[in-house]
Amino acid sequence: MALVATLVASHLTRRFDSRLAVEDVSFNLVPGEIFALLGPNGAGKTTTLRMLAGLIDPSSGDVRIDNEAMSRRAGPRLRGRIGFLTEAPGLWDRLTVGQNLLVYARLHGLPNPARTVDDVLELFDIRARRDERAAQLSKGLKQRVALARTLLHKPDIVLLDEPTSGLDPESARDVRELILRLRDERRAVLLSTHNLDEVQRIANRVAVLRTRLVALDTPSALRSRLFGARVLVTLAQPANGFASMLGPAFNDVRVTDRALSIGVDDVATRAPAIVRALVHGGADVVSVTAEEPPLEHVYLRLLEKEKA
Repeated sequence: MALVATLVASHLTRRFDSRLAVEDVSFNLVPGEIFALLGPNGAGKTTTLRMLAGLIDPSSGDVRIDNEAMSRRAGPRLRGRIGFLTEAPGLWDRLTVGQNLLVYARLHGLPNPARTVDDVLELFDIRARRDERAAQLSKGLKQRVALARTLLHKPDIVLLDEPTSGLDPESARDVRELILRLRDERRAVLLSTHNLDEVQRIANRVAVLRTRLVALDTPSALRSRLFGARVLVTLAQPANGFASMLGPAFNDVRVTDRALSIGVDDVATRAPAIVRALVHGGADVVSVTAEEPPLEHVYLRLLEKEKA
């Protein structure tokens, strides 16, 4: 098992000639966490990942792993603690699956590269593909091989750029399960993706990037900040006649067919009073839940506010 590690990005800025790609970005990755980096095309996500992986130097700011800076001297050793899946699989088409993996096992200086390749072929259920050339593989299988290559050396920190892009639902589910397994192994995982449903399922924290960081927090905290806390009550009958029974303490009530959406300061403490008032008024309550707008709504609202 690899040692767990914390990665800290401090005030990362990167210019390409006159173009500012990333400006003053700071955050940390901690063991046992899935951190999602979101943003529109051209927002600087891939540039940020490349700086974190030590593939390009920031124009200013730095990257530290366990408080050691990613410098020219320390870079090769620190990069060995990182696994980086790029958006394009980047396999050598004329080599077989086994040969692709063996090259990287040797590049990482692993003590028994052939055995390591055997183990990772088994882990990713691609042993039967060992002797197939990479050019013959489907997109989903190429992605699986690329993930196997990323994790060959059991990195502490895993950076994933669009890991499920273009995959069929079954392959995408397998990748999500792998990401959750990495989290359970106490690795630090950064996921950059446009798949907001995927992020909603698995991410512990979310950062929205548009050259600069627009927001960074847990999904629930971002929802609460933008939309407030709300209780959604579903009734067995039309809800229109029951809104007035909640009294002046609940003055933000939205009615839709058989449901009431009620703005509150705290869901856990206010929901019981809402249910009591409705039942006392003759309502048949079917369900009571905390109303959570989809992460897509949160993301789009953040970008709209940033533009304003």
